[in-house]
Amino acid sequence: MSRRRLTPDEIALWRSVADRTDRLHPETSPAPRPMPKPTPVKPAMPSAASYRPASPARPRPVAFDLAPALPDRLKAAPLQMDRKAFGRMKRGKMVPEGRVDLHGMTLDRAHGALNRFILSAQAQGKRLVLVITGKGRGGPTDDPIPRPRGVLKHQVPHWLTTPPLAQAVLQITEAHTSHGGTGAYYVYLRKGS
Repeated sequence: MSRRRLTPDEIALWRSVADRTDRLHPETSPAPRPMPKPTPVKPAMPSAASYRPASPARPRPVAFDLAPALPDRLKAAPLQMDRKAFGRMKRGKMVPEGRVDLHGMTLDRAHGALNRFILSAQAQGKRLVLVITGKGRGGPTDDPIPRPRGVLKHQVPHWLTTPPLAQAVLQITEAHTSHGGTGAYYVYLRKGS
């Protein structure tokens, strides 16, 4: 295969490109070449006819303020009881005076059982009770809307903070692992009047 010869136009193009480039290894280069000075270009004044308003800015995606996870909401709740007693309760050092087991019940049955239990426990003068909800069934679902794991686990704190139980409940927190862990709640009751 023979090589073809470059045309004079190709040689001139090659020389103009070679004149504008720097060597890869400048230490072998004899001297740096001065950079050509750019000629200042005056910008033309735009005419009123060429004026076009800017396109509207793209809206930023809205960051939805979703409700925090249940453990986070319980931790963020203000402390209503004695700090020292709260610490003992969280560490599982306080023994609950009563307990109700709701897991396996429907929402209607569980709500009624919880109301009866909390109000009767307060009437009996009990201060710390344990409400067992269970952790809930896990696993993938085909629902288009994601649902929290454990319906009772998420519903019980809401029930405890709304009437008629709100007047009886002083503090709610997840139970220590020795009393059921995340599948149960400590409910600290107000003194009965």
